[in-house]
Amino acid sequence: MRFSLGFIRFFFIILSTFFITTFMVASPKGSLLSNTVLGISVGISFSLALIVLDTFFRKWKLRSFSIVLLGLLFGYLMSQALLLSFNTLIDITSISIHAPASLLEFLKLGIVLFSLYLGTIMVHSSSKELAVSIPFVNFQNKGGRSKTVLPDLSTLCDSRIIDLASSGLLDQQIVVPKFLVEELYVQMESYDDPQKTKARKCLETLKKLEGIPSLGMQYIDIDFPDVKDITNKLLRVARKTDSHILTLDINRIQIPVPDSVRIINLNTLSSALKPSMQTGEVIKIKIQRFGKEPKQGVGYLEDGTMVVVNGAGNCIGEIIDAQVLSVKHTNSGRLVFCNAYEEDALCQEYENELLHEQ
Repeated sequence: MRFSLGFIRFFFIILSTFFITTFMVASPKGSLLSNTVLGISVGISFSLALIVLDTFFRKWKLRSFSIVLLGLLFGYLMSQALLLSFNTLIDITSISIHAPASLLEFLKLGIVLFSLYLGTIMVHSSSKELAVSIPFVNFQNKGGRSKTVLPDLSTLCDSRIIDLASSGLLDQQIVVPKFLVEELYVQMESYDDPQKTKARKCLETLKKLEGIPSLGMQYIDIDFPDVKDITNKLLRVARKTDSHILTLDINRIQIPVPDSVRIINLNTLSSALKPSMQTGEVIKIKIQRFGKEPKQGVGYLEDGTMVVVNGAGNCIGEIIDAQVLSVKHTNSGRLVFCNAYEEDALCQEYENELLHEQ
């Protein structure tokens, strides 16, 4: 690749130098030697200037170049329409009589520049939805396009979505329908305190997501007034926009889901990112309460995983060593079953014997 690029540049330098030198030599002004030297100098300088521009434009992608070209095209058409209206306004009024010609030319130039800039900005802002195809060329990038993600109300009520968004994994992918925000404001006005608290938490989560610069969260104005259920509305939006749904309560989605729409469970994603535990591994756990079975204690890891420890019923409030028996995956997360480590169990039995003797 480097060899071919270097060859192309070298060939273009020779070609430019040859044509410019030939043009300068054919000029009747000046001597043959001076025209030859001047032609060679101008040709090499012109070629090097183009190579410098080439290294600058190599950072640009074809998509960016096509956006600029389409923006200039739309801006040019817009400027022609505005200039036509401007000239008509001048013809039917007395502005052309009192205004100097230089001012009118300056206004026309301002209209053209304004139209070109506005057209480019509009094309850039709608570049994701814009697809322009010509024979053998397609400016729409279908292969590398990532699907957007629609979070539901249960996801917005969980603060883990903020940590997930801050990781950069969902940059330029989170899309929130406006009817979800409207539903939250309706719930804020209800007399149900738990519902009002959840709605307030969801709105706070949205504000924090808006404050993440790299996330680029977008709001879309797509609604289905004939559908009353929020979950069914979200499914229709996901089908229309070819998006996935991020949820915390997958049991609420009971209707058939199209093949193009995937339901992503936040709990499943969180469990997949937790460090795995092997059978026989010894962990430290603080026993916080009694379990369902006799002599059974329950504790929690730092990530919230519940740990059930057999033989730890007498260790409430203590940090003990526990040996992992098995790890069970449920809809709400992982569940770790352990046995109290033998050394801790023997120490506990010894302490109980001392207390009994006293």
